[in-house]
Amino acid sequence: MLDTADNAGLSASERERLIREHAGLVKYEVDRVAAGLPDQVDRDDLLSAGMIGLIKAVDRYDPNRGASFATYATTLTRGAILDELRRMDWAPRGLRARYRRLEETLSELRQRLGRQPSEEEIIEELGVARDEYHKLLRDASTTAIVSLEGLTEASGDAYVPTTESLAEGRARWSPSAATDQRELRRLISETIEELSEREKLVISLYYQEELTMREIGMVLDVTESRICQIHTQAIARLRAGLNSRLTA
Repeated sequence: MLDTADNAGLSASERERLIREHAGLVKYEVDRVAAGLPDQVDRDDLLSAGMIGLIKAVDRYDPNRGASFATYATTLTRGAILDELRRMDWAPRGLRARYRRLEETLSELRQRLGRQPSEEEIIEELGVARDEYHKLLRDASTTAIVSLEGLTEASGDAYVPTTESLAEGRARWSPSAATDQRELRRLISETIEELSEREKLVISLYYQEELTMREIGMVLDVTESRICQIHTQAIARLRAGLNSRLTA
């Protein structure tokens, strides 16, 4: 990776051109992570953080590493936006506690049943009304995104979730649980296969096709709110499944 000082081959006009041509991806990435954020979160702060990530990408990009500039810029832009969200500490404490309880409940049910629990089983175990459960899934959509993508590292043209991004912290895993990224990818693929067809489709459209929640809703002909709910439940299921595999 080139440092800013080392990437002196770009002229001022070339640097400005790259920033201008890719400025749209900053807004797009904010739209992808900001579904369900409360009104008090200033989107302008997220846009500013994303622009800083884009500028860093321009200054550090090394074409000899193989990834396209758009891919590299997206990586740094998204990372900067997620860092800003974590810095804001935007999620109410009660919401974080309820989401944590959801993940713990899913892990316990999966271990007890030997499979991913149904939505009805989750609701019964939580002891909440269906509407309350769906509200939690909607409200915690961004929490789920940050919890999964918060700590990632670029590998070629793709994101590789680290073990920390799939659990509360390194201490929950054995030291050698996922040192091999290829093995981790295999475990992720296995866990994704446990999801429902609709959950798998939402995960694919969001993380592989990189659509926004609103765009996915248009594809599936459901509301953006419903896509947020499906996504949050899918991420909680993924973390429960990976927790089971990585701690076995």
